[in-house]
Amino acid sequence: MTQLPGLLDTEAIRKDFPILDRVVHDDRKLVYLDNAATSQKPRQVLDALNEYYERYNANVHRGVHVLAEEATALYEGARDKVAEFINAPSRDEVIFTKNASESLNLVANMLGWADEPYRVDAETEIVITEMEHHSNIVPWQLLSQRTGAKLKWFGLTDDGRLDLSNIDEIITEKTKIVSFVLVSNILGTINPVEAIVRRAQEVGALVCIDASQAAPHMPMDVQALQADFVAFTGHKMCGPTGIGVLWGRQELLEDLPPFLGGGEMIETVSMHSSTYAPAPHKFEAGTPPIAQAVGLGAAIDYLSAIGMDKILAHEHAVTEYAVKRLGEVPGLRIIGPATAEERGAAISFTLGDIHPHDVGQVLDEQGIAVRVGHHCARPVCLRYGIPATTRASFYLYSTPAEIDALVEGLEHVRNFFG
Repeated sequence: MTQLPGLLDTEAIRKDFPILDRVVHDDRKLVYLDNAATSQKPRQVLDALNEYYERYNANVHRGVHVLAEEATALYEGARDKVAEFINAPSRDEVIFTKNASESLNLVANMLGWADEPYRVDAETEIVITEMEHHSNIVPWQLLSQRTGAKLKWFGLTDDGRLDLSNIDEIITEKTKIVSFVLVSNILGTINPVEAIVRRAQEVGALVCIDASQAAPHMPMDVQALQADFVAFTGHKMCGPTGIGVLWGRQELLEDLPPFLGGGEMIETVSMHSSTYAPAPHKFEAGTPPIAQAVGLGAAIDYLSAIGMDKILAHEHAVTEYAVKRLGEVPGLRIIGPATAEERGAAISFTLGDIHPHDVGQVLDEQGIAVRVGHHCARPVCLRYGIPATTRASFYLYSTPAEIDALVEGLEHVRNFFG
């Protein structure tokens, strides 16, 4: 077995993930390299979900009976865990949503309905980047169409990085919000947060960071990022689906209007008007994702016990090895940074003239799970003149042996298509 410096004890870790023992297509051991789409779940998270439904299931906040109080304690306890995990100044800055997409839509809608000085209107500008996931493009397009605000974006360099050469022309005195991804889900690029935030602060613009591909893989400190909003999702970080997070600075959350109306987000209601509860509940209308939040809390416990710095080091070693091995495959072109430095644990590539969908199908027949397509980042594919990519993405349980299996699988793909 290939030994690399910085690797975790993957043999022990993999025992926590039952699905990694699966055999697919009758005789193929599963090689799961689709972690940027969703991660697998350890027994500790599965057990937490089962225990919640078996022992504590009740609606939160409203009831005075024992189950309701216990469920509320678990739900709000998960909020405490998230706040600590991202180094939030206050637990009240942590809003639970159903995914990062909803978190980003929440920000866009708040700004569309806000009073000055936060309001986005026809006299203002919105800035994003060409490497965004569709979840950080479409909400801003919708807001632009609804308000008349001008939508602008940073382009990409040939090596898959943001082109910040014209940053003073893109982020101007008219800019109200700059929203960008911390780590690209298709290119793997880790973006220069400090330079973008500094320019945004110079002109008084708010900053929103999509950390969906960062929070699962590296230590997160929202205070160090100096952003105004940070969004991420639970299912990519060993948690269940149906739970996302929006962190926002408390003074902003107090001033901005709610996005959804309903139970729990109110203080008083009459037939004429309503007043709203303080944040975070102002932004959590209706019955929240209770079990999912409990599961996310268990996932945070699991990741924290291992150590996010150690997970980052492990993934860097695996990614560095993958870049090296993939470079040995004839006709393979990595889309994005060509080295493991300044990139996350996802690598997209093309293989000669073979369509990525064909690559993915042949790999699947060998038990290797990768992602193919635009990866909800079609503008990137248009920028580089490619129909789609094949993407291999890694996590704390990924091994060099799985990278070797991928490379062997790609040789089989090349032979299959001549």
